[in-house]
Amino acid sequence: MKNHSIFLRLHHGSLIVKDLSRSLQFYCEVIGLQKNLQRPDMSFEGAWLDIGEQQIHLLKLPATEQPVNMPEHAGRDRHLAIHVTSIDAIRANLAAKKLPFTMSRSGREALFCRDPDGNGLEFIKVEG
Repeated sequence: MKNHSIFLRLHHGSLIVKDLSRSLQFYCEVIGLQKNLQRPDMSFEGAWLDIGEQQIHLLKLPATEQPVNMPEHAGRDRHLAIHVTSIDAIRANLAAKKLPFTMSRSGREALFCRDPDGNGLEFIKVEG
């Protein structure tokens, strides 16, 4: 396809989770995202989380992949990258809960962590 101008922005990324309550606690209480209450009744449990105009969709499903040896630094495998105006609250919440995270090794202000199911997350500080 030659005309790339038809693509506007990413609407959502979906992550598979085993325990929806545990995942919502992580994403809402530790990370600070808000649950979107507009999710229709579907044939499986899940939740939508708002990130500006985009979303993360949590899908409660049995694990569909075999566990792999994931590197400690979540930026070295599949992950979602999210722009934030500050990573201080995220870093403080992760540290208070004794949850592991790493900072960017490139010198930019970015934090990497994993959710309770091992999904990689990257938070990149940008000017608001």
